[in-house]
Amino acid sequence: MSLLLRTRNITCLREGAEMDDIFTQCREGNAVAVRLWLDNTENDLNQGDDHGFSPLHWACREGRSGVVDMLIMRGARINVMNRGDDTPLHLAASHGHRDILAKLIQCKADTNAANEHGNTPLHYACFWAQDLVAEDLVNNGAQVSICNKYGETPLDKAKPQLAANLKELAEKQGQSLTKVPFKDTFWKGTTRTRPRNGTLNKQAGIDYKQLSMLAKINENHSGELWQGRWQGTEIVVKMLHVRDWTTRKSRDFNEEYPKLRKSLILKFNLNFLYLYRSLVHLDFVVDQTQAVKFALDIACGMAFLHTLEPMIPRHSLNSKSVMIDEDMTARISMADVKFSFQCPGRMYSPAWVAPEALQKKPEEINRRSADMWSFAVLLWELVTREVPFADLSNMEIGMKVALEGLRPTIPPGISPHICKLMKICMNEDPAKRPKFDMIVPILEKMQDK
Repeated sequence: MSLLLRTRNITCLREGAEMDDIFTQCREGNAVAVRLWLDNTENDLNQGDDHGFSPLHWACREGRSGVVDMLIMRGARINVMNRGDDTPLHLAASHGHRDILAKLIQCKADTNAANEHGNTPLHYACFWAQDLVAEDLVNNGAQVSICNKYGETPLDKAKPQLAANLKELAEKQGQSLTKVPFKDTFWKGTTRTRPRNGTLNKQAGIDYKQLSMLAKINENHSGELWQGRWQGTEIVVKMLHVRDWTTRKSRDFNEEYPKLRKSLILKFNLNFLYLYRSLVHLDFVVDQTQAVKFALDIACGMAFLHTLEPMIPRHSLNSKSVMIDEDMTARISMADVKFSFQCPGRMYSPAWVAPEALQKKPEEINRRSADMWSFAVLLWELVTREVPFADLSNMEIGMKVALEGLRPTIPPGISPHICKLMKICMNEDPAKRPKFDMIVPILEKMQDK
C-alpha cells in the first residue's frame, strides 16, 4: 500500500493558533514562545509568510539576536530569499545589526547575494549609512564594485567618507575596483533558496488524484521517493512499501509520522543532489574544506535531533540519509526512517553501525553514543571518498565489526586534526565518545583554518 507523507493538519502550540504567530514572535523577540514553537517537531521553521519572509528574516530585521541563535541552531536556511530576493543578511545590514551580521557570516551567508534590484547587503549598508556594518561586510568578502540593475555600486550609494574608507579596505584586500556589470540571474529561479509554503502545512489530507508524480528519485527497502507536484507546488513524496495494511498499522503510522514531518517535507528543487547511495557518488569533488563543511552541517543536524525527547526511533545516521541542498548545505533526511511495522528487528547499513548496537537489543543501546560512532564512519567516508568495507556483504560487515574488531583504516595524508576527531568519535568505550554539541565548535575551528 502506498501512503503520502506530505501534508498534515498541524497546530503551532494549541488548536486554533495561526501560522502567522511564529512570525510575530520572531519580530517581537519572544524567545520563550519561539523555543516552544521550535520544540514542536511538527512545525517548519523554514516556512514563509505571505511575502516570503521566513522567521529568520524577521528576527534579523528586528535585531532579535537570541531568536536568531535559536533559529540557526535548529537548522534555519541562512541564504533563504523572500519574494524580493532579500536574504536575512540584507535585512541585518540595512538595520545595522552588527552582532547578527557576524553570526550570519560565520554560518556562511553570501555577502554578495543580489536581490531583485541587484542590490547586495553592502548596497543597503552604504545607503543607510551603516558605516561599521559596511566595513564588516567588506572585511568578509563583500565586493565594492558590483553594480545593481541601475549601474550603481555600493560606493555610489555611500557618503564620501564611507566610500573612501571602503575603497581603501577593498584595495588592501586586492579587490578590483573595475565595475562589475549587473547580470540578471532570474532565469536561475529554480536554484534560489525560498521559504516553504506554510499553506501546505494546513492540509488535513489531500486527494491522491490531485497529485502528479513526476520522477522517481530513489527506491530502497522502505519505499520510493518521488518528485511530485500538488496544486502547482513542487514537493517530495515518500511512498511506503507496506504489505497487508491493517488497522493497527494505520494507528501506528498516524502516531509515528508527525515526529518525522519536519524533515520529511522537503520543498523539492531541481538542483537537489541526493546522497542515497554514498557520499562518494557525487558528481563533484569533495575536497577537505568541503568535507569539513558537510561534517559541520551534519553535526549541527544531529545535535538538534539529540535535543528531542523522546528521540526519533529507528533513525540511523549514514551517508544514505544525508542530502545536499541547493546552497551546498548537508542536511539530515528523515525519509528513510523506518516505522515500527516495517521489517522490525532487521538492520540495514551495518558499515555505519556502532559495534555495541550490532550486539545489543535496541533498548540497551545509548543512541547518542551510537550515533557518534556512525558520524565517525561518515567523516571517514567524506575525507577518503571511499565506501566503508565496499568489498564485503552486509552480513559479513555486521559479523566482522561486532565480533572480529573490523574497523575503517585511516589512510595516510589525512589531516591530523580530522584523524584525531575520528578516533575520539570512534572510541571503543561508548561512554567516552563526545556529544554532537561538543564537536560542533571543533569543526567550526577546522573550517576557519
